[in-house]
Amino acid sequence: MAYEHLTISDEAGIAVVQIDRPPANAMDLSLLAEGHACVEELEASAPDAVVVTGRPGFFSAGVDLKLAPALDSEGQRQMVEGINRLFADWYCYPGPVVAAVNGHAIAGGLILALCADHRVCGPSGSFGLTEVKAGIGYPAVAMAVVRSELSPQVARRLVLGGGLVAAEEGLAMGLFDELVDDDPLPRALEVARELAALPANAYARIKGQVRGETMALARRAVAEGDDPLLGGWLDAEAEQGAGSILG
Repeated sequence: MAYEHLTISDEAGIAVVQIDRPPANAMDLSLLAEGHACVEELEASAPDAVVVTGRPGFFSAGVDLKLAPALDSEGQRQMVEGINRLFADWYCYPGPVVAAVNGHAIAGGLILALCADHRVCGPSGSFGLTEVKAGIGYPAVAMAVVRSELSPQVARRLVLGGGLVAAEEGLAMGLFDELVDDDPLPRALEVARELAALPANAYARIKGQVRGETMALARRAVAEGDDPLLGGWLDAEAEQGAGSILG
């Protein structure tokens, strides 16, 4: 399948998914739909492992703040559905997934990285969960991933404070598993190959055991529309917050 904002390349059995929606890999309905189709394609082709990375300087800046405040009620609903579906897709993906975080990963962009099984970060970028500053609530699956992957103290600090941290602090907080001095992609490929060498069925089964409760919530949110934000996601605060962030 041809994508506008994604490319999938093969590196000796490892699928490398690169997000490329200039300038900041911000998520709109099109990118969310492509992300879902990409995961479906990967599940069908079953590569040995997957590495997800971004365009130079940006893993992803999260939701497109220029777009979101202008959405009507149906558009808001579609965005919440798309976000829940994308994060559920990646969090529940049965095979190894490694994030090569090669730049800023903010709000939903950081949550996308948190969906990976292993996260390798490069030396530059800002990282955080800034939804509160943007006046935007967390779709159900987004918050479930945050609560599952981060300690309560770190989640509280990032979610309620809305601040950004540098790579070194992000490593100390557990946002990442490794920090490298240059492009994280080569190391991410090494980790992907190490994980791919493990027995595939056992890997999928044990991943399901580790993430089972969050996976169940994610699948329920997608299949049954179990998310209060589907009834209304954004209000006047979102327009004000987005405006203040965008300057």
